[in-house]
Amino acid sequence: MAENERRRIGVIGAGWVSEYHLPAWMKQSARAEVVAIADPSAEARTARSGTFGIPRNYQRAQDMLTEETLDAVDICAPREAHVELVRLAAVKGIDILCQKPLAPDYDQAVALVAGLPSSIRLMVHENWRFRAYYRRLKAWLQEGFAGEIRQVQFEFFSSGMIADTEGNRPALIRQPFFRRQQRLLVMEVMIHHLDTLRYLLGEMEVVAARLERSNDDIIAEDVAAVVLRRLDDGVIVTVNANLAVHGAPPAPRDHLRIFGTQATLELNGNRLSAKGNVLRVEEFDADTVYQGAYDATIAHFLDGLDGRAAMETAPDDNLKTLALVEEIYRLSRFDPEYKPR
Repeated sequence: MAENERRRIGVIGAGWVSEYHLPAWMKQSARAEVVAIADPSAEARTARSGTFGIPRNYQRAQDMLTEETLDAVDICAPREAHVELVRLAAVKGIDILCQKPLAPDYDQAVALVAGLPSSIRLMVHENWRFRAYYRRLKAWLQEGFAGEIRQVQFEFFSSGMIADTEGNRPALIRQPFFRRQQRLLVMEVMIHHLDTLRYLLGEMEVVAARLERSNDDIIAEDVAAVVLRRLDDGVIVTVNANLAVHGAPPAPRDHLRIFGTQATLELNGNRLSAKGNVLRVEEFDADTVYQGAYDATIAHFLDGLDGRAAMETAPDDNLKTLALVEEIYRLSRFDPEYKPR
């Protein structure tokens, strides 16, 4: 591209997650402009167009890809549509940013990546690892604050699936699509944590996994216990996630502890600390961190297109996270027909 020329971006999907993607694109206005948005809902796409000053909107993504001259697309649509949409964009020779997961399962993702032209640059929008406290924690690990890592524990608890006095479950009010997902907690939420753990600690394998469902308002799992083993030294990493915990907040908070020979590094919500031979405490603003992760992910995508950085969540890397997800489902043998007590 010519110097100072802005990339023309098309956004596919005007649902809830686009509320965070679009402000991130606006912050990159010197390098890119969103010229069109596509969504089957006229109300949704019109609302996003009006709020963010997007010149044109389309009911069908294919029409947008045909009518517009685009440099890249940002796919914010549901996971079931990702494979089709990535292929449509690839046929047009357009670079792609696609919300995680790349496909509904590992095999479909592998087949999708294998069929892409080598000229297409694809990055998976996996923003959790771009949260400010995880970037700081990575720096602490690289500086050797923890020493030799002995053990890692990750907890992700919420009361969002517990019904209130009127029978409403907060998690299903915020994200109604959870009701119909065939794969829920691991594919929709824990996938973030698995990717972040890989970013922080390196490659792992799944040793054991158990999944459960707490209520009949959903099809898939909302409780998970997973044991991982780091490949290079055998360190055990345990991950416990549960969206139906009494006493936990409706909005889940990450709680990660890395136990090392020199210090314990702990993220508890928005508070990051090191206790041991090194003493550090940092507090982060929750809203700033949340939107900031989207901002950083989209900035990183543009950096990758500009040749300033290698894309961290390019397909080759992201497939390793999806492989862990797939192995968890395989080992757990979760049965959606199971009726919770």
